[in-house]
Amino acid sequence: MHEMHSSVRRALQDGRVIPAHPLALDGNGAFDERRQRALTRYYAAAGAGGLAVGVHTTQFAIRDPSVGLFEPVLAIAAEEMDRADARGREPLIRIGGIAGRTDQALREADLLARLGYHAGLLSLAALVDADAAALIAHSQAVGERIPLVGFYLQPSVGGRPLSYEFWRRFAEIPSVIAIKIAPFNRYQTLDVVRAVVDAHRDDIALYTGNDDSIVSDLVTPFQFHANGATTERRIVGGLLGHWAVWTRPAVTLLADCHSAVRAEHVPATLLQRGTQITDANAAFFDAANGFAGCIAGIQEVLRRQGLLASARCLNPRETLSRGQAAEIDRVRCAYPHLADDEFVAAHLEEWMRC
Repeated sequence: MHEMHSSVRRALQDGRVIPAHPLALDGNGAFDERRQRALTRYYAAAGAGGLAVGVHTTQFAIRDPSVGLFEPVLAIAAEEMDRADARGREPLIRIGGIAGRTDQALREADLLARLGYHAGLLSLAALVDADAAALIAHSQAVGERIPLVGFYLQPSVGGRPLSYEFWRRFAEIPSVIAIKIAPFNRYQTLDVVRAVVDAHRDDIALYTGNDDSIVSDLVTPFQFHANGATTERRIVGGLLGHWAVWTRPAVTLLADCHSAVRAEHVPATLLQRGTQITDANAAFFDAANGFAGCIAGIQEVLRRQGLLASARCLNPRETLSRGQAAEIDRVRCAYPHLADDEFVAAHLEEWMRC
């Protein structure tokens, strides 16, 4: 199996900002390589600790043979991360999305390993009818090719419910190095954390994907009691579509959450910022319409900053919902301190250079 470098593993376990990388399309819906590269440069310059590419925010449709963008997008991101790493900074954590049934997932895992990605974020959405035993067998097979990041994707955007029993068995797979917890559900979030604790896997890093409760996930001590012993675990970082926008303030946010954890004191102002972020996320992700515009909303914020030429998605039916643009206006005006428009404006020309 492809091994992860120890320094990358330590960074993952310490907790980093890992944006889910969007796809850059022009106004005609064609792939925009120049802006795709600019996006990756933006995330590196903003202080992100890694990137997740080929995931839900990148649009699963890049895998369609008629689109043919899965390998090109992964390769471009890898090239830009090479350039960022060469500047002497801490190496970026490279996570690539893995989807589909086992034969497809194995091919994608092999591609990620060949392109130098450190781990694969394993989507189980395609195995909608598989039982827990089949899901574990699938995960074990993929984990023999590349280290795994588990992924609990909320059902409203294509995920499936996954039980505590599944996560308990998943956590026993040796190649699992992290889990992105993104069911947007407190009960299911607890299932994952408790399963990892019960599996005695202190080496599995827990990352929030719950864009609706980022701060609370990052500052909460998850404590469990079993057999007369008490165990506490923390969610250490975020692998988030929400962090694909306004990334520089997200880096500050994670540092503030880590400081609060070390001090064992969570300021009320930090919790207040958490509710503001959730409000902004409701606009970006189109919570009012069942997340129908979640990808288009992220694209629209980046378009307004000049990072993207268009908010278009590969699926022409995926657009901003009615009233979503006004909601984005509202939260941008309400919470200017959460945005990084000035940072982007100061560096955009530099990032856009070929």
